[in-house]
Amino acid sequence: KPSDEKILAAVLKAFYTDIDKNQHPTGVYESIRSNYGDLNDDATYKKLAADVFARTVIFDDTKWAMFIARPDAATLQSDPAFNLASNFVKNYNTKYGPLFTAFNNRNNELGRSYMKGIMQMNPEAVKKMYPDANFSMRVSYGSVKSYKPRDAVHYDFVTTSKGLLEKYKAGDYEFDLPAKQIELIKKRDFGQYADKARKDLVIGFITTNDITGGNSGSPVIDANGNLIGLAFDGNYEALSHKIAFDKDLNRTICVDVRYVLWCIDKLGGASHIINELKLVK
Repeated sequence: KPSDEKILAAVLKAFYTDIDKNQHPTGVYESIRSNYGDLNDDATYKKLAADVFARTVIFDDTKWAMFIARPDAATLQSDPAFNLASNFVKNYNTKYGPLFTAFNNRNNELGRSYMKGIMQMNPEAVKKMYPDANFSMRVSYGSVKSYKPRDAVHYDFVTTSKGLLEKYKAGDYEFDLPAKQIELIKKRDFGQYADKARKDLVIGFITTNDITGGNSGSPVIDANGNLIGLAFDGNYEALSHKIAFDKDLNRTICVDVRYVLWCIDKLGGASHIINELKLVK
């Protein structure tokens, strides 16, 4: 909340300063001047942001619960956060949305004409061009593999439940665990989902695939077409992958499907879902 409040103040000031006045939402900055002060003063936007965050129902648990239980237009129309946002959205949709749509339509038309010209000019080069993958299934290939980021450091290709307990930190946003999960792991109640070789529950694994924004949740399929996990992140050393991909250091981080099934079955008690699945061992 404090960070969002600062961001709101900074963005509103930047929009006023950097964007032509004829592109501002009608009446918004006039209202800010009347109620909070000089539009060139940072303090004006800080006062506005503080007022918005203090009066909106979004950050008042009691008022928000009441609104969710019985939504009504009057509450929204009197909410300062909703009014501020809706003015900017309306400004974009009425003035610039149609222009953006027209630009995209024209850009698509010209793109098709350009591609037609390329194909006619050099038919052989077309054979080496990759097709646009939009609206089609995208498949990439890789291997499960460990790596060594620097001297004397080795990262295994899997993590296990032991690591969950080692990283456990009560009350921490990232490393807290439900009491039931801790109990099940300590009892080693892994059921059919335990890895036989490691005699433990495998939590995640890494692969040599590349990953980028929008890939999270993508299925990881083995050579036999079986779902073995879900990709969700990249390692620290892969942060430069958009500039240059390093096959020795770049890894995609995946959650192991056995851990997912264990959470559904043992932790969530939803064995009826497991009964609907065909598990390949």
